[in-house]
Amino acid sequence: MKIVSAHTDFAALTTTIKAWAKELGFQAVGISDTDLHTESVELAQYLAEGRHGSMDYMARHGMLRAEPAQLVPGTLRIISVRLDYTPPAAADSWTVMAASDKAFLSRYALGRDYHKVLRAKLQKLATRIEAIVDDVQYRVFTDSAPVMEVALARKAGLGWRGKHTLLLAREAGSHFFLGELFTNLPLVADESVSDHCGSCTKCIDICPTQAIVAPYKLDARRCISYLTIENKGAIPIEFRQAIGNRIYGCDDCQLVCPWNKYAKLTLEPDFAIRHGLDNIDLLTLFSWTAAQFETRFAGSAIKRIGHSQFLRNIAVGLGNALRDGNLDAVKRTATLHALQLRADDENENLREHVGWAIAQNK
Repeated sequence: MKIVSAHTDFAALTTTIKAWAKELGFQAVGISDTDLHTESVELAQYLAEGRHGSMDYMARHGMLRAEPAQLVPGTLRIISVRLDYTPPAAADSWTVMAASDKAFLSRYALGRDYHKVLRAKLQKLATRIEAIVDDVQYRVFTDSAPVMEVALARKAGLGWRGKHTLLLAREAGSHFFLGELFTNLPLVADESVSDHCGSCTKCIDICPTQAIVAPYKLDARRCISYLTIENKGAIPIEFRQAIGNRIYGCDDCQLVCPWNKYAKLTLEPDFAIRHGLDNIDLLTLFSWTAAQFETRFAGSAIKRIGHSQFLRNIAVGLGNALRDGNLDAVKRTATLHALQLRADDENENLREHVGWAIAQNK
């Protein structure tokens, strides 16, 4: 029998929902209200300074990000969840980045698209709530709409915002995904967590492109994750050498963070490594046809950038491999040959990056 909302014990319901979330595989769950006044000031400054780069959707939605109750009318609480993503047995990230002929892909993208995985789990949670509560309204979010997920997760007690702007948890570091369930239920909100970064600046110091312009301030226009994923045009020449062999995202600021010694391996089968992407050669990926790209990245977050942009990123990596001078004669010849095969590609953006890469040969 459904619970009549007017007579619901919302403290008990809050406990039940958290238990259900854990049963569905989430490592942590917290609840917050909708007040993001402080964050709205920071967002306004971020947009005014143009630090969002070409991510026009951020400016288009404007301050709606900081107003959950306007984004989804009737919202009283946001249920935030955390899902660890580091797959077991992944090749050591630093070792892969140090090998110029290898391709480094951000560890969150080695398996199935997290949007699909989190959305399915959150929908199951919503369905269970809907089955026992009358007149419940909700909406599921997984990095797919103007939602300030880190701010909401912080308010929900899942962690604090690190100086690299990602959420940090004492017991789990930052290697996890976040998802949200907006609801009209007046659930019991959790207390926020205090900041535990202290005087540490390791994430700021290590950033290859100095994208963390100040503690808690990121300039997306300099960020390798933005440059290789969100940026659809040319990668600025000033950043190409610093990108190294990072062809999809960048994990440096997380890898160096002391709190990530507590990061947990994922228990989610969907996040298992596909196609050896944790330790694969740049040339292997550069040889994939458009059809192979579509097939092998089916169900992957990587697929959304498209084949030409993927090749653009790899071309930068190959150019850096040639520049480094660490390739033996055979690999150098193979690299130049592979690049020359795409020197006349129909995609103008790819041609320019391939030309740049060939010019790095010494």
